[in-house]
Order: sequence, then C-alpha cells, then structure tokens
Amino acid sequence: MTVSSKNVDMLNGSLWDKILLFALPIAASAILQQLFNSADLAVVGRFAGSGAVAAVGSNAPVINLMINLFIGLSIGANVIIGNLLGQKKIKDTRDAVHTAISVAIISGIFLIGVGFVLARPILTMMGAPEEIIELAVVYLRIYFSGMPFVMLYNFGSAILRSKGDTKRPLYCLIISGVINVILNLILVIIFHLDVAGVAIATVIANAVSAVMIVSFLMTEERAVRLSFRKLSINRTYLIRMIKIGVPAGLQAMVFNFSNIVIQSAINSFGTSVMAGSAAALNYEFYSYFIVNAFNQASISFTSQNYGAGKFERCKKIFNICAALSVLLSMGMISFFIIFRKFCIGIYTTDPVAIEFGMRRILVCELFDCLVISYELAAATLRAMGHSLLPALQTIFGICVFRLFWIATVFRHYRPLISPIDSFSVLLAVYPASWLITGTIVLSTYFFIRRKDFRTKIIAV
Repeated sequence: MTVSSKNVDMLNGSLWDKILLFALPIAASAILQQLFNSADLAVVGRFAGSGAVAAVGSNAPVINLMINLFIGLSIGANVIIGNLLGQKKIKDTRDAVHTAISVAIISGIFLIGVGFVLARPILTMMGAPEEIIELAVVYLRIYFSGMPFVMLYNFGSAILRSKGDTKRPLYCLIISGVINVILNLILVIIFHLDVAGVAIATVIANAVSAVMIVSFLMTEERAVRLSFRKLSINRTYLIRMIKIGVPAGLQAMVFNFSNIVIQSAINSFGTSVMAGSAAALNYEFYSYFIVNAFNQASISFTSQNYGAGKFERCKKIFNICAALSVLLSMGMISFFIIFRKFCIGIYTTDPVAIEFGMRRILVCELFDCLVISYELAAATLRAMGHSLLPALQTIFGICVFRLFWIATVFRHYRPLISPIDSFSVLLAVYPASWLITGTIVLSTYFFIRRKDFRTKIIAV
C-alpha cells in the first residue's frame, strides 16, 4: 500500500462509505484504549478483589480531568491541519505538525509533575475510602509517569486523522493492547504486583503505541512528515490550536469535574458499590466511543470541506455522521442492557457490586443516544472555528445542572429510600443533563450553520 492510499479524499466523491470507513477504526482504537483499563479491572477484580477494582476504576474521572485540556489541544491540531490540507498549504501544514508534536512533548512532561503532586489531594477530596486510597494513589502516580507517551499518541493520531488515515493508529493499539493484557497477567498473577502491576503494564503499552505512531509520522509525505530536528512552536498555529482546543479541553475538564463530584457521591455508598459502578462505567465508555468516532469524522471531514468552501457538503457530513452514530451505538447499547449481568460479572463476583453495576447500566445506557445531540453538534462547530460557545453551553448544561441535582434532588431523596433506589436517583442526573444540553447545543449548531454558510457564500 502506498502512502497516498492510506489517505481519504474528503473533498470529492461519495461520503457515506468514506465516513464509515474513517470512523470505524477510530471507534476500534478508542475501544482498545479503554480495554487497557478494562483489562486492568478484570485482572485485579479476579485476582486481587473488589478493593483493587475500586482503586483502579475510581481513577478514571481523575485521569480525564487532568489530561483533557491537552487532549483538547490535539483536537485543535486536527482542525487546523485539516483546514490547511483543504487549502493545499504545504509549508504551513508542516509548521502546524511540528508545533503540535512540540506541544505534545511539553504537555506530557508537565502532566507527570501534575499527577505526582495532585494524586493524593484529589482522591482525598473525592472521599476515597481509607482502605483503597493508598492503592489508588500508587496506580495514579505510575499511570501519569507515562503521560508523554499518551500525549504523543493522541497528537500523532490527530495529525494522521486530519489527512484521512485512521487505520494505522488502530494497528498501534492492537499491538499495544495485546502487550498490555499479557503484562497484566504476568505482573499480577505471577509477580503479585496487583494495582502497581496493571499500572506498569499500561505505561509500557502506551509507550509502544507512541513509538509506533511517531515512526509512522517520520516516514509520511512532505506535508505532514515529522523531523525531530525541526521541532518548534509556531506562534500563529499555537494560538489557533489554543483558540479551538482550549475551550474543548476546558469543557471536558469541567465535564469530568462534575463526574468527580458524582464519583464522590458514589464513594459514599462503599467499596462494593464503587466496584460495580466502575465496572458499568466501562460499558458507557464503549458506547460513547461509537459516538466520538463520528464526532472525529465530522471534525476531519468538515474542517477540510469548510476550508475548501464546500458548505453543502458540510451539511451532508453532519447528517450522515448523526445517522450512522445513532444506528451503530444503539446496537451496542442494546447488547449491554440485555446481557448486563454477564457484562458486570466479567469484572467482579461480589453480588452487591453486580447488583449496583447492573442498575447503572440500565439507568445510563437506556438514554445514552442523547449524548449524540450535543457531542456531534459541538464537534462540528469546532471544525467550523466556533469552539467557545458550545463549550460554555455544555459546561452549563452538564456541570452546573449536575452539581445542582446532587445538591438538591439526590440529597433530598437519599435518606428517604433504599440504597439501590437512591443510587438510581443519583444516576438519573446523566440522562437529564444530556437532554438539556443536547437541546441547547443542537439548536445553536443549526442557527450558526445557517448564518455562517450564508455569510461566506455571499462573500465568495
């Protein structure tokens, strides 16, 4: 296969097949990334108990809170590079690529320090039970020692996606995912390292995927070829990445702050409930990855076509991404709901954990398709250069509303009903916030699209 055959012509020809073939490897890549954590949970759940599952699983919102600002910058890199490719600006594309990789390295090193310093304070603030906090701190600190690898993989993948290549990032994760699972089994079962073992395995797996993605970039065609001797930060493209990426990153950070508050409420139910909730959360990630894959497809396809002035094609891209996202995510969601007992049983044999985990799947997965409304609309707006407004709307609809719900509805009902029912009241905040946010952001997308496209067509 030649280098050019790895790319997708986003500006011409049919869209359904190209978007589908573009998005599926992204979904598979994200699912494999989550399998890193899922393998961690499954191994420690079977060989180290519910306490270890709670220690590993409760770290997910903490990790996301700390890294999402920088992952947002990678979204900015995707939009900018895609836009430049659409305009066929080769030299400018090279400058943007080297700026993106420079930012990845710097942010990864910065996050090592952040993880080591803030691991214990954040877990303490979340009310992590005394019996698991030491294990959780160990996992978090080891995990963050591999942040440069995580950043290099995510920024490198964003660069490849901007030109239509989603398959090679998937190949990286297939290989590193197999390595992760093998190392999990060796370090936990043979060497009895428990939580530390699964964290070490994840760091090594992330290193493998990062090295592979960098090697691909170093052999790319001229526009996006990486050379470490040319690493530098172009001020113009850094500012553009910040303008597009920081609102997206802050949105995700605030989003995960609200999840940390929810996780703190879940922690108050005890270790077994934490373990069941952590197991169920994995399946929410899997169904979300289908949605996010089409978000990424919309960003890449829209940014190139928007840069080329093909606005009617931009409308078709949104419609196709929405339809495919609903269709494929509903299939996965239905499977998780029907086989929820089996799904939770993979991670734990604790009957209390299984009961609460099944309840979480039932409450959250039933309405998970509502996520598509605000996620896809916000992603498409970013590809058009509008990043701040959907971020602010999502912060209000997700974070502010969830904090209000916990402080009022959940606090009112918890002493009045059984633990499993009060757990359901807590989880109901998810579909309620998705409905509110989706209505606001989707309406904004159609309003801005109509105004923006009309203005640019008149200008042309």
